[in-house]
Amino acid sequence: MTDISQSRSNSALQQLAKLASPWTITILIPIVIAVLDPGQLSAIVAFAVSAFLSTLPYIAFAVLLIAGLKAAGAEAAIAKAFQGRETRMIVLAALFGGLAPFCSCEVIPFIAGLLALGAPLAAVMAFWLSSPLIDPPTLLITAAALGWPFAIGKAVFAVTLGLFGGFAVKAMTGAGWLSMPLKVYSKSGCGCGPDPFSGRPQWAFWSEAPRRQVFVKEFRDNALFLIKWLALAYMLEALLVTYVPAELIANLVGGTGILPIATAALVGMPAYLNSYVAPPLLAGLMEQGMGAGAAMAFMIAGAVSSVPAMAAVWSLVTPRVFATYLGLGVMGAIISGIIFQALM
Repeated sequence: MTDISQSRSNSALQQLAKLASPWTITILIPIVIAVLDPGQLSAIVAFAVSAFLSTLPYIAFAVLLIAGLKAAGAEAAIAKAFQGRETRMIVLAALFGGLAPFCSCEVIPFIAGLLALGAPLAAVMAFWLSSPLIDPPTLLITAAALGWPFAIGKAVFAVTLGLFGGFAVKAMTGAGWLSMPLKVYSKSGCGCGPDPFSGRPQWAFWSEAPRRQVFVKEFRDNALFLIKWLALAYMLEALLVTYVPAELIANLVGGTGILPIATAALVGMPAYLNSYVAPPLLAGLMEQGMGAGAAMAFMIAGAVSSVPAMAAVWSLVTPRVFATYLGLGVMGAIISGIIFQALM
C-alpha cells in the first residue's frame, strides 16, 4: 500500500512539474489578469506581442546560425584552441567561449575531455567564464531587447572576463594556490551531442545527409526553445512595467556610483535568469529606472551563476576552484558594470 501511495505521489509531482512549464505560465498570466485586473489585459498582451514580434528576425537568424554550427561540428574546431602554449590557449579559449554551440550538459564532457588531455586549468577557466555570458543567440536576443551597444558591450566583457580569469588562475596555479584542482570524474558524457574530439568540422554540412538531419533537428529544437522562453520573458516584462513602481527600482539599483552596480551583481547571482529571459526583463527594469551599469552587472553575474554553468564547474573541480570561479565572476561583473556605466 505504501508503494502505491508513493507512486501516486510521484506521479502527481511529475504532473505538477509539467504544468509549471513556460508555456503554461505564459498562458496563465493573461487569464489571471483577465480575472483580477481586466482593465490592464489588452495593454499587457499588446505589449508582450509587440515586443515578441520585433524580436522574431533575431530569433530566426540565431536559430539558423546555431543549427549550422552544430551540423558542421564546430566543437572540433573549438577544441583546437586548447592546444599549444598556455598564453595562446587562454586567449583563444576566452574568444571561442562565446562561440561554443553547446547545450548545458555538453559543457561537462567537453571540459572533462580537455582536462583529461592535459589542458591547463587557466585556459579551461577562461572558457568557463566567457562561455555562459554570450553565444550567437544570446547576442542577437540582447541586441533586440537592449540595443546593439549593450549587446556588443556584453560580448566584449565576456571575452575580457575570460582573459581576466584565465590569467588570474594562471598566476594562482603558478603560486601553488590551486594545485590538484580536479575531482574524480567520468568521461562518459551525457549522450546529448557529438564527441568534440572526434572528426573534423564540415562547414558545407548540407552535402552530407546525417549533418542535414542534425541541422533540421537543431533548428527545430532551438526555435521551440527560444520561442518558449521569449514568450514568457516578454509577458513577464509587461507585468514588470505595469505593476512594479519605478521608484522601487530606481531606489535599489538606479543612479550612478559603485553601490547600485555592486547591489545588482550580488542580487543577480542568486536570482538566476537564463540568457534569453534576462534581456527583456532588464529592458523593463531600465525603463523603470535601473542604471545601464547595474543592468550589465546583473546580467553578467546571473549568467556566471546560472545552474548549468555552476553545475559544470562543481562537477569537475574542487571547492577551492569553484569558489575561485564564483569570486572571479562577481568581481568581473562589478568591474564590467562600472566601466559600462562610465562609457554610457
